[in-house]
Amino acid sequence: MPGTYSQILLHVVFSTKHREPWITPDIAERLYPYMGGIVRAEKGVLYDIGGVEDHVHMYLRWRPDGAVSDLMRTVKARSSKWVHDTFPTLRSFAWQEGYSVFSVSKSQEGAVKRYISRQHEHHKKEDFKSELLRMLRLHEIEFEERYVFD
Repeated sequence: MPGTYSQILLHVVFSTKHREPWITPDIAERLYPYMGGIVRAEKGVLYDIGGVEDHVHMYLRWRPDGAVSDLMRTVKARSSKWVHDTFPTLRSFAWQEGYSVFSVSKSQEGAVKRYISRQHEHHKKEDFKSELLRMLRLHEIEFEERYVFD
């Protein structure tokens, strides 16, 4: 069979360094499309992005010949530089060192998009730490809690 066919759908979650509340609505309005452009430049497709002041959720399609770690390094480095260049008062802005990534079945796409779109509502009831630990457990990812947050 010639060619490679894939549907690699990912839900990626990462926070600002020390979960600082740097991503105000005004910044998000410009930052999220910029991050989508980075994903496209790396030959991925960003289907949805959202979050709150201290973290971001991205739902994307990734390519089979690219490492997720390379994509995330590029997204975080380029978007950090963009924030520094665009918002001079945010010279301290930085992303956390790591990220969490979860595979998504196409049949769950609607649920993931709804989850991302309702982040502001969701975080009135649950903070980011609790959310991430719950997601890691739900996906049965082994981890040591003391190493999850910086």
